[in-house]
This record gives sequence, structure tokens and C-alpha cells, in this order.
Amino acid sequence: MLLYFTPGACSLSVHIALQESGLPFERERVDLKQHRTASGDDYFGLNAKGYVPALRLDDGSLLTEGAAIVQYIADLVPERGLAPSAGSMARVRLQEWLSFIGSEIHKGFGPLWNPLVPAETRSAAEARLYHWFDWLAPQLATRPYLLEGGYSVADGYLFTCLNWCNFLQLSLDKWPSLQAYLTRMSERPAVQAALRAEGLKA
Repeated sequence: MLLYFTPGACSLSVHIALQESGLPFERERVDLKQHRTASGDDYFGLNAKGYVPALRLDDGSLLTEGAAIVQYIADLVPERGLAPSAGSMARVRLQEWLSFIGSEIHKGFGPLWNPLVPAETRSAAEARLYHWFDWLAPQLATRPYLLEGGYSVADGYLFTCLNWCNFLQLSLDKWPSLQAYLTRMSERPAVQAALRAEGLKA
């Protein structure tokens, strides 16, 4: 398998899932400004959507959309416990979390990356994120991971998004449980390996 990624982007979630899986894989960096891969290929020619992540499977097919990819990876190695079994209520809860993170947390950060966004738009985006942090924090105050059964690929996705606070000067001091969650996640060997590979950790 070949992961197309951009350091620190949402593709980090898939990178973490691959590290957690123990499966062999390769990675290729994508410059999203130029839409070129590290080997010089036109990324639009590989993935018409033009964004990361994308995962090239061994049969040559391409998977896109992080929430789908991480579940695919988890199902390849059920013994690793990265996702509850398909068809179970716990799996539905996983999908519920992945959907929430994608629609409210991930997308909520979008305006904050654009330096040309007006101050009032940025303030509104921050307020929306903080609303969801208020909702999320009590849940992570009572358990170490999102699912009651323990770590799952949803945690890799939430970590990826919350970690952006460190790059955007957004303080989590108001939400100690979220800060503790980030610390706990950052101590996982797979997370450390993915961060190192992306040049985000010494």
C-alpha cells in the first residue's frame, strides 16, 4: 500500500492507522499548493479530488476519504482491535464519531488556516469549535478514548484535528480533559512514529 500524505494534514489520521495496524506500507508526500507528488507526478492525475489522504492498494485501486480508509485498514487486521466488528452497535458508534469529527471538528478548523479570512469570520469559526470542545470535553473526562471499548481509529482522527491547535495558537487550557487526551495520544508509539515520519517530531 502507498499512502499519499501532506505533513500535518488530515492524512495524518490514516498514517496513524497504518502505523497502528503493523501492515507494510510506503508513503509519498504531496505538495498541495503545486499538486505534485515528491516523485514529480501530477497529483490530480492520481486523485481527481486533489486532496489528501489517498491510499493506493496493492491491486492498483485507489481509496480516498479518511473515514473510509481508516475503517478499511482496521478491517484488514481485526486482531489489532482498531475498530469494532462490522454490523455491531459499537461499529455504528465508531462511524458516528468519525462523522462528527469530520463534519464539526475537521471542517471547523478550515477557516483558521486561511490568513485572508476576515477577523470576524475567524472569531465565528473559533466560537463554533469551542462550542464543540465544550461538548466533547466531559466525555473524555470519564474515559481515555472515544469508544467505551478503548482505542479506535476515530481517536487517530480526533488527535489529528486537535493537534492543529498547536499550530494555530489555540489554547486548550479551558478543557483539561482534551489537553490530557492529546498528551495521552501523543505517547502512543504509532502516533510518535507517524509524527516522526512526517517531520513533526524529533
